Amino acid sequence: MKQLSETVGQQQQNGIATVSQQEQQQQQQQQQSTTLQRHFAEDLASNGEQKQQQTPQQLMHSLPNKSSMQLALTVNGSNGSICGTSSSGSSFLAQNGKNGSENGHEHCTFHHDLELDHKPPTREALLPELSRSYRLLLSGLGENPERQGLLKTPERAAKAMLFFTKGYDQNLEDVLNGAVFDEDHDEMVVVKDIEMFSMCEHHMVPFYGKVSIGYLPCNKILGLSKLARIVEIFSRRLQVQERLTKQIAVAVTQAVQPAGVAVIIEGVHMCMVMRGVQKINSKTVTSTMLGVFRDDPKTREEFLNLVTSK
Repeated sequence: MKQLSETVGQQQQNGIATVSQQEQQQQQQQQQSTTLQRHFAEDLASNGEQKQQQTPQQLMHSLPNKSSMQLALTVNGSNGSICGTSSSGSSFLAQNGKNGSENGHEHCTFHHDLELDHKPPTREALLPELSRSYRLLLSGLGENPERQGLLKTPERAAKAMLFFTKGYDQNLEDVLNGAVFDEDHDEMVVVKDIEMFSMCEHHMVPFYGKVSIGYLPCNKILGLSKLARIVEIFSRRLQVQERLTKQIAVAVTQAVQPAGVAVIIEGVHMCMVMRGVQKINSKTVTSTMLGVFRDDPKTREEFLNLVTSK
């Protein structure tokens, strides 16, 4: 009996020792995971662009303590985010050279638009890379970028492209600048023939034309110039006319919550004029009708008559 009691006691001690060892191993793995995550985030932040161009395997070999644990990495090519999962089960996210505690967009002037990925903090930061791209384009066309007439062309073209697409750096709230006024007015407001210049996203050549906007206020009116500025926000981007028409209508709706909004765009597309079918007299007309303009034929007809009248 005494021998049996000693055997049971020894087994219990062995069991306690095994559990204690397992707990120590788990604690060590957790500490290693935390250390690796910190090193990973610091390393990525210090040279984010270079790390984003590496494969997960290359990233693994570039990190400290890589032999002490396993790390599963997933790189999101669309936004540069990198997810990590350690052998201890913990996970983390590093995005665009930042760790998970920062989203990388604190100073990003582009990120009001949810359709857009992260962009550089200022548009001027794009100039060097754009200039190099235009220089390569000139060389690819067989031109000599060093000849006198082309020496400054890459920089000029880069600045012009930034101007053509300046709408990416604008948002509705800043453009409105508080120019929404309480007014007991419920009759139609129309601003027509607003000049519009944009860039076709399919061929990156211009299209241009005129925009007419109408809305039926609900005790709120918008400063008239703001309608033209809304057109600028969305036209100064790579666009298709169909999407541009709807974006303008939705923006007016967000600005003053009217009973309805109507937008008509008549555009000339240089991708149909300068190339392809080369139809110089063709025009594209698109419309978006929201609220009462869609539901009430008489309201829609009144708007169309006002827009087409001379």
